[in-house]
Amino acid sequence: MKTFLICALFLSSSAIFAAQEEPLEVVMKNAQDVEIGKAKLSSLKEGVKILLDLKGLPPGPKAIHFHETGECDEPTFASAGEHFAPGSKVHGHKAKGGPHAGDMANVTVKSDGSLKTEVTNKHVTLAQNAQNSLLKDGGTALVIHAQPDDYKSQPAGNAGDRLACGEIND
Repeated sequence: MKTFLICALFLSSSAIFAAQEEPLEVVMKNAQDVEIGKAKLSSLKEGVKILLDLKGLPPGPKAIHFHETGECDEPTFASAGEHFAPGSKVHGHKAKGGPHAGDMANVTVKSDGSLKTEVTNKHVTLAQNAQNSLLKDGGTALVIHAQPDDYKSQPAGNAGDRLACGEIND
């Protein structure tokens, strides 16, 4: 009886935190509500891998963050809310008390406006019901900003306007 109970508890707790097995495809749109490509999110042993394949962006370095709400209302994407920060850490890899879960390394858009790259975020998960899950109630969003993140300024690293947004909802 004890063995059965222990197995049942283990299996039920594993199901609660089961990660998304298939890559999650996120449609990215610009401020004019035009699809500019996709991001594919995949579970890793520790974190999430993001494969970006986008076009039509201004060239140069750009900040990329996860935001707290799975809404991307154009033209400003303010509906995506602030950066995704469960655990109340502050913004920035260089900031004391940071980084929070939404922080990632800058990406660079090529001169032709394309962005095809891979980013890994070790502070988030696609596991259901985990505190740092991107698949929380209300979802989250993937946002690309106009400027690079300086990795220390509060609350958003001086990253500028939001250029592109994708809703992450289960």
